[in-house]
Amino acid sequence: MKTHRRLILSMAMAALLPLSAHAQMVLKSHDTHPAGYPTVAAVDNMGKKLEAATQGRIKVQMFPGAVLGQEKEAVEQVQLGAIQMARISLGVIGPVVPEVDVFNMPFVFRDVAHMRKVIDGAVGDELLAKVTASPARLVALGWMDGGARSLYTKKPVRTPADLKGQKVRMMGNPLFVDTMNAMGGNGIAMAYGEVFTSLQTGVIDGAENNPPSYFTANHYNTPAKYYSQTNHLIIPEILVMSKVTWDKLTPADQALVKKLAREAQMEQRVLWDKSVEEYTAKLKAAGVEFINIDNKPFYDATAPVRAKYGAKFQDLMQRIASVK
Repeated sequence: MKTHRRLILSMAMAALLPLSAHAQMVLKSHDTHPAGYPTVAAVDNMGKKLEAATQGRIKVQMFPGAVLGQEKEAVEQVQLGAIQMARISLGVIGPVVPEVDVFNMPFVFRDVAHMRKVIDGAVGDELLAKVTASPARLVALGWMDGGARSLYTKKPVRTPADLKGQKVRMMGNPLFVDTMNAMGGNGIAMAYGEVFTSLQTGVIDGAENNPPSYFTANHYNTPAKYYSQTNHLIIPEILVMSKVTWDKLTPADQALVKKLAREAQMEQRVLWDKSVEEYTAKLKAAGVEFINIDNKPFYDATAPVRAKYGAKFQDLMQRIASVK
């Protein structure tokens, strides 16, 4: 722990030092996902392009697997400039840019293709600009695809009635807990790292996530062997840079970083789609039963959640719904 703190302190001090005209800038980039994960690979590729385009003047050093701390701690270091870039969830941004919370609501997107059109278009660009203009001291570079989240449980789920009495882990946000309760289950807020043991010991009956996370977290090696494709949450993630670092870049370098971040946004989803396909095949081979369901009963059941949390985003929700 002391070593970790010394590392963070040294990075923070270095971030405050001015750069000489010809000094090499190393952008330390954080991700909680492991090496090789689509978001990590996309930013790695972005770094290679950046280094080539600047003849080695700017490069990216990737730190996957939360080695620089968990997300909340890492974002704080990005705000200070001790870490220069990070791929983060929208939960960290919501308190300072409330509009991004619209993406956290159940069934706000019709499907993954709809979500991608939204983040690639005017709504996505506006929200990136709002993050950059906010007091968060972050510059929003682009979006990352987090896929669609579905249920994995110990008993098969095909309708909301099948969830009755089932305790299902949700991310620690009242909106997500309310979503599960509305869908018919008993939403339990729980840290991600506790899910595997809780599934094994019966503390919970299920959880929800995308296929790559379900596999890489080893949650399929629990009694939760049924994967019901509810697709109730489709939440994009965001790639940010420290404002401290951004202000050290020339306008030309800023434009280059933005261009390459947009390319990374597009490359990441290709990697993501391949990853979903590969991990779905691995899960099926391991005995997981994928259940195709009618999503409409779940959509209808969560209408009160959208009404409650989306009341202040009605115009934005209408714009999202109108994207074809």
